[in-house]
Amino acid sequence: MENFYLVLVVVLFALAISDLIVGVSNDAVNFLNSAIGSKAAPKWVIFLMASLGVLVGATFSNGMMEVARKGIFHPEMFMFSEIMIIFLAVMITDVILLDLFNTFGMPTSTTVSIVFELLGSAVAVSAVKIKMAGGSIVMELSQYINSSKALAIISGILVSVFIAFTVGAIVQYISRLVFSFKYRPVMNYMGAIFGGMAITAITYFMLIKGMKGSSFADIQLDSGVTLQEWLNNNTIRIMIYGFFCWALLLQLLRWIFKVKILKLVVLVGTFALAMAFAGNDLVNFIGVPLAGYNSFKAWVASGATSPDSFGMGMLAGKVGTPTYMLVIAGLVMILTLILSKKARSVVATTVDLSRQSEGESERFDSSMAARFLVRSSTRFNRNLLRVMPAGLTNAVRSRFEPHSYYSAEDPDAPAFDKLRAAVNLVVASILIAIGTSLKLPLSTTYVTFMVAMGTSLADRAWDRETAVYRVSGVFSVIGGWFLTAIIAFTISCFIAFLISVSGTFMIFVFVAVAIFIVIRTQLFFSKRAQKLAAEEDEDIVDEDAKEQIIEKSSKQVVKTIVASNQVLTMGIEGFLHEDLQALKKAQEACQEFSKKAKRNKDKVYTTINKIAGDTLETGHFYVQMVEHQREMAHAVHFMLEPMVKHVQNNHKPFVADQVSQLGALSGRVDTFFNYVLHVVKEENFDDLDALIKERDAILDALGKIEKSQIKRIKNKMVNTRNSQLFFKIITETEHLLLHSVNLVKAQRDFIKFTRQTK
Repeated sequence: MENFYLVLVVVLFALAISDLIVGVSNDAVNFLNSAIGSKAAPKWVIFLMASLGVLVGATFSNGMMEVARKGIFHPEMFMFSEIMIIFLAVMITDVILLDLFNTFGMPTSTTVSIVFELLGSAVAVSAVKIKMAGGSIVMELSQYINSSKALAIISGILVSVFIAFTVGAIVQYISRLVFSFKYRPVMNYMGAIFGGMAITAITYFMLIKGMKGSSFADIQLDSGVTLQEWLNNNTIRIMIYGFFCWALLLQLLRWIFKVKILKLVVLVGTFALAMAFAGNDLVNFIGVPLAGYNSFKAWVASGATSPDSFGMGMLAGKVGTPTYMLVIAGLVMILTLILSKKARSVVATTVDLSRQSEGESERFDSSMAARFLVRSSTRFNRNLLRVMPAGLTNAVRSRFEPHSYYSAEDPDAPAFDKLRAAVNLVVASILIAIGTSLKLPLSTTYVTFMVAMGTSLADRAWDRETAVYRVSGVFSVIGGWFLTAIIAFTISCFIAFLISVSGTFMIFVFVAVAIFIVIRTQLFFSKRAQKLAAEEDEDIVDEDAKEQIIEKSSKQVVKTIVASNQVLTMGIEGFLHEDLQALKKAQEACQEFSKKAKRNKDKVYTTINKIAGDTLETGHFYVQMVEHQREMAHAVHFMLEPMVKHVQNNHKPFVADQVSQLGALSGRVDTFFNYVLHVVKEENFDDLDALIKERDAILDALGKIEKSQIKRIKNKMVNTRNSQLFFKIITETEHLLLHSVNLVKAQRDFIKFTRQTK
């Protein structure tokens, strides 16, 4: 029996390592988005500062481990075997849940997930235990669940969302009033004061407040007092000396080495926030396995008696965590931070929602709630401006006039400036450190995300062009957070219940399921990453020479022609054979084609700025190319959808004449598109007249097919639904042929004028 539970402890730590990996991939957004979004330093410097912060913060997290042991339930009410079921259910659920969110690039809260997983599994085990004893679940559950502490944690997480957004907006608004967007001249004489205050505040909350409960707090000094007591007794002196030392150091660095103060503040803030993250969130990843390990040691020390009769009251006391374990966990975090591609995907979501400029395209579509909120806010703002003095309004507006020290066409321009990045980091790190010092496991994801959104709002980054999309994005992320809580509670409860009633065999079944899901999502993520990389290879960038621009544009045209032909031939063949599976494949190809065409159209603005050169003609013909690609995607979509519905609803198939005509048409169009491919790939535009002649011949054939359908209608051979679908196929095929030739013409002219530009 002892060996069995030793295996379970090993499984817990294996899941902890996996959880660290997927958890850091999710939470990297918390401390990377400001530095990366503002491009405060090269990425290797940003990752170095974040890594050092994680390593230091890991050693400060000891006091937070109590949450996993006794924050959600009363451990003395459970036996050793029951505690292990609770902990295993939590870790299995956490790995699955976080990996799924990371795969889709959505930041979620590891704190919320762990709290609700502990709650769900504890409720399930408690319910089984009460029922087996013949008690009432409703009446006795409160004896097992630490409802007051759980409620305090949950309410603290929710309240932190509103506090973080409000404080972030207020601090950013004041900072922008003082410095404006043209902050560099002001920084020459006020930068040291601002930087000194920011770094002193970070030092206070990271060092003094963050020290509370850590593994270093009880170190004895020569005077006989502990390090924590010495810091508490000298707080004011440390703050005053710290401010003057930091302000003087920053000013000297500014004068002598021309160091940009905001860059230093952002890097120090990145270190501080990474430290706060590790100090607060490490419990989410290793707190549960360590609690399981401590339980196992206590059980073995008692003589390895029956696991069903050994109580877990020891978890209610203070149990220290070896510093080396915290350091090892910190090192795993650092490796994940550097190597994880999923971390970059999650960071991109927050940076896109908080960027100052409109960007190439918004990440989220608008929603009804967002439109209502933006419309109401716009109306309120308009009414407020009517009653405010004009002088005050103009003075405030002048402080918020947009300005960037980067060119609008610069592909490396930051998403927002370093002043906002500094405020993001300082405010978020202070709020998280306060929560850590109060032993409240605040969600670092919630706090940093909402601070970033608050500063974006104050900076007027959400203008009328982007507001509905940004607000929709915020709603989507927050909705994902609530979904996290519901899913975490439900799955953890389900797993713990099944293990409790079905026996230990189910433990390994669920571990296998977790491994399978993680591997499958990793394969999905890798496949999607490869697809995105292939799409980015077709994007035109500033560094591209003329021939590279022509090559990339030709690739887009070739893929459009291939996709159009594929959807049309697969669709008609599947429809004529009433093969729903083939039609589904055609539908998938059509959706992929439509997404690519839409993506190219969404990027027209930025692409034109990169290729226009000395003449407007290149941009003009590029726009025509993109428009024809989009219209071809529309044509095959509007042709395919009614065919799919016709077969899905089991309507009558086409009559023999129709089948024959459409089969012949499909073959002829396939030959035509192969000819188009030859013209585009070889740039053999001298054959364009022959191509147009072939197109016109097919159009004439379509006219004859249409007349034969009218004859069938007259002879009562077909019904209304049949005729509507048949005419739709003919019409969209005409559109497809017309736009394909126009696409080739636009490509010809685009190549011609691109080669003529200087």
